[in-house]
Amino acid sequence: MINIFARASLARVTNPIGAALVRFGLTPNGITVAGALAAATSALWFFPRGELFVGTVVTAVFLLFDLLDGAMARVGGAVTRFGGVLDASCDRLVDGVLFGALVWWALVVDDDRARGLGLLICLVAAQVISYVKARAEANGLQAGGGLAERAERFLIVLTGTGLHGLGVPYVLDLAIWLLVALSLITIAQRLAAVHASSPDEHD
Repeated sequence: MINIFARASLARVTNPIGAALVRFGLTPNGITVAGALAAATSALWFFPRGELFVGTVVTAVFLLFDLLDGAMARVGGAVTRFGGVLDASCDRLVDGVLFGALVWWALVVDDDRARGLGLLICLVAAQVISYVKARAEANGLQAGGGLAERAERFLIVLTGTGLHGLGVPYVLDLAIWLLVALSLITIAQRLAAVHASSPDEHD
């Protein structure tokens, strides 16, 4: 949903920045890898140590690099299939590391099994959501959209971790279980879209 409503507005901000980075000689693939490494490193450093607010802010900043590589590719005329695969691969790595770091914090540091379970479900569901789309597109089918795409997932969980780090009660648990529900609904939505676009199911 965020992707649909915010894409045009974000492009007005990111395209000029992307053009400037291209003029400096940077490449979209380089920004993709640098942003992924920085986001993963910050998540692994801060979240397992229980520094949730700082970790949220720093990780969120590096996650914004994901907006810049696409802008650089568009304005520089360097959109490639390899770049798309690299970007998607880095996204999956960052997703896994971020939620994995939070699972470690919840189970080992905070000793909260319910939070750990919820975060583990979010981790697995995030990978399945992306896999369904990739697998469908590889077979010429449609499986985009859904209530909890990547932007929504990060917005929900990082809002929860940031506010929890500031001492706001209950908000993290609410965010986790809301994301669990939305993620499972999104998987069902994408599978339904695949079913609807599959000619084999309508013969």
